[in-house]
Amino acid sequence: MTEATTTPPHSRKAPRQRRRGLRIALLVLLVLVLAAGGTAWWLYSSLNGNIKGVDINKSLGKDRPEKLPTTGQNLLVLGSDSRAGENGRIAGGNVSGARSDTALVIHVPEGRSRATAVSIPRDTLVTRPECAKPDGSSMPAAHRVMFNSVYSQVGPACVVKTVEQMSHVRIDHYMEIDFAGFKGLVDAMGGVTVDVPQDIHDGAGGLSLKAGPQKLNGTQSLEFVRTRHGIGDGSDLGRIGLQQQFLLDLLSEVQKQDMLSSPSKTYKIANSATKSLTTDSDLASLTSLAEFARSMKGVNPDTMETIMLPVAYDKTDPNRVVAAEPQATQLWKAIRTDTEVPDAAKKSPAHGG
Repeated sequence: MTEATTTPPHSRKAPRQRRRGLRIALLVLLVLVLAAGGTAWWLYSSLNGNIKGVDINKSLGKDRPEKLPTTGQNLLVLGSDSRAGENGRIAGGNVSGARSDTALVIHVPEGRSRATAVSIPRDTLVTRPECAKPDGSSMPAAHRVMFNSVYSQVGPACVVKTVEQMSHVRIDHYMEIDFAGFKGLVDAMGGVTVDVPQDIHDGAGGLSLKAGPQKLNGTQSLEFVRTRHGIGDGSDLGRIGLQQQFLLDLLSEVQKQDMLSSPSKTYKIANSATKSLTTDSDLASLTSLAEFARSMKGVNPDTMETIMLPVAYDKTDPNRVVAAEPQATQLWKAIRTDTEVPDAAKKSPAHGG
């Protein structure tokens, strides 16, 4: 795929500093909660074979950050942008490789009544640690690599290791959903209504929408969350705002639909979701995933908060960003200690926060 480029600092506009709502994986969990809560659980046993598992613990070994001192949990959620096969037909071109187009560290503190999600911009320059490749060979450590390239270069376990190294936060679970699954999930729901903030005309992606409420199908939804050129400053930082707006609308759509009254529709949604879902091996069954989802039933979407990792423009390459200090350190410390993130840790120099 063509890597995202960002515009120099002087040409950027400031997107919203704080946004609420979670990304695709939490919707998947919510769907599975609805499914597991019905009387026809047997209908969903066939979904087990859809879920792919990755043995993160085996790949990472024992040299990892300590677990939270509480019963809180940390998830790493990735949206994969593979262009092979069905994804290539959706995204406009069949090319090899994939990148983690979206990345989110979701912290669910003790009590499971709220959640904080930290978006890691894909253009963030990071140090990639030495990692084991899927074929057993070793990929040496490297400095100043784009965060979203780690997935394609080494694989999901190395993404987890990179996040743990940069944050010193122990990742308890891993989830990934691909673009083809995103499209299928929206279509299975019958579309999602989004209040488009302004006219969008993206010549590069082909998306054309008028401002105002629009019901988007799967293909349109995928184009909406991927567009950069059709709105705002054209940067990845600005696109994060569109993604989170859409996913909040997606959660609202789930809440509006009485899926328990339609087992066939719920099955169709869950089938679409699980077909494109990859998790760590501990969650790679419908029973384990639903049990984990039920443990988070107390998390109210209205209290969910999404924060962009505080970043600053790189001094050498203004088209890239680096973690801003001391804000980033303060943010990760709050998650490690299962405490509330201070307002000072949510300020990001790269977008005027």
